[in-house]
Amino acid sequence: MSYLTVEKKANIFKEFGGNEKNTGSSEAQIALLTERINSISSHLKANKKDFSTHRGLMKMVGQRKRLLSYLSKTNLTGYRALLEKLGLRK
Repeated sequence: MSYLTVEKKANIFKEFGGNEKNTGSSEAQIALLTERINSISSHLKANKKDFSTHRGLMKMVGQRKRLLSYLSKTNLTGYRALLEKLGLRK
C-alpha cells in the first residue's frame, strides 16, 4: 500500500489550498481525503477480507461527504470547480 509522502501532501496542498502551509482549507482536505480513498480502494481490491481497513475507508468517505456538503453551502463555484478537478460525481 503506497502511503502519501511529505512531497505528495505538499503538492496536493499547493495545488488545491494555494500553498503548502494552507492545510486547513476545505478544498485541500477534500483533495487529500480523495487521494487516500483512492489508495485504500486499490488496497481493498487485492485484500477483500481486510475489514478494519474497510471501516477506515467508510469513515474517510463520510468525512469527505461532510466536507463537500459544507463547501457546497459556503462556496458553490469552488465546490463545482473542485468536483470537476477531482473527477467526482460523474
